[in-house]
Amino acid sequence: MDNRQKTIGVLTSGGDAPGMNAAVRAVVRSALYKKMRVIGIRRGYSGLLARDMVEMNLRSVCDILHRGGTVLYTARCPEFRDDAGVERGRQVCEEIGISGLVVIGGDGSFRGARDLSLKGVPCIALPGTIDNDIASSDETIGFATAINTVVDMVDKLRDTSQSHDRCSIVEVMGRHCGDIALHAGIACGALAILVPEMPFTIDGIIEKMQRTLNTGKKHFIIIVAEGVKDSIGGDVHQLARTLEERTGVESRATVLGHVQRGGVPTARERVMASHMGYRAVELLEQGIGNRVIVSRGGEIVDLDILEALNMKRKFDEQLYRIADVISI
Repeated sequence: MDNRQKTIGVLTSGGDAPGMNAAVRAVVRSALYKKMRVIGIRRGYSGLLARDMVEMNLRSVCDILHRGGTVLYTARCPEFRDDAGVERGRQVCEEIGISGLVVIGGDGSFRGARDLSLKGVPCIALPGTIDNDIASSDETIGFATAINTVVDMVDKLRDTSQSHDRCSIVEVMGRHCGDIALHAGIACGALAILVPEMPFTIDGIIEKMQRTLNTGKKHFIIIVAEGVKDSIGGDVHQLARTLEERTGVESRATVLGHVQRGGVPTARERVMASHMGYRAVELLEQGIGNRVIVSRGGEIVDLDILEALNMKRKFDEQLYRIADVISI
């Protein structure tokens, strides 16, 4: 192994996601097992530019496997969108002696990893985002836990909705990707699931509510991805007022917000993140960079970052249709 691969860095970037800590732990322990030094970079690319770093050892990642968030903290870094910022990052890596970097985050983090790789610092990216909006990976670190969090919250809302014969409209995260809404909506038995990928009308929602009322059901759950605000003519509170006025069913809106980012990662998520972190170190050990580790067809594989970024995400329209059929 080339001496330049003996020190690697690890950072988390963009929005935090449950399971990031499991990935960090796997990177650190795998690298130490292979006799590498590991530098933990706090607060993403911003921390890299600010040299906010700490050398990590086995105990640095003790008892973090089950914790949500990220022990390395995270931040967004506008400076890294420009070549000058990336060049500064390269210089810092050279001065500190970091010869390879593991980046855990979303598309924006991938682009930073690609740009840094092209400047000679091998980078391996891991998909960490609750939105599941990384086209190259079947599932992202944080997605499964976010769904479970939404389901837990909606199950509680259902109790009061049923008690009051009420319609609960629940906004979940997903500006451009409706996967959280779709999967949580099915798991919660939502009457309607509104996502940016699929067309819908307020009239269609009302018609479905009326048909369901005619079957004897008096309470409803509607899951709304945050990215559909333009389609509903305002926010979810306005949607609730509209539905109540036109159906006579008392309606209330709830915005779950950042609670969806927290929580204990699922067992499956911990395993996937650990596998990805280990594989990232394997690649850096060989001096390989500009790769992303993803889950595809039940396997953990690596792809060229540019290839991964150019992939088009496919919304599961069949699952959406199934949800519509079984939700009456």
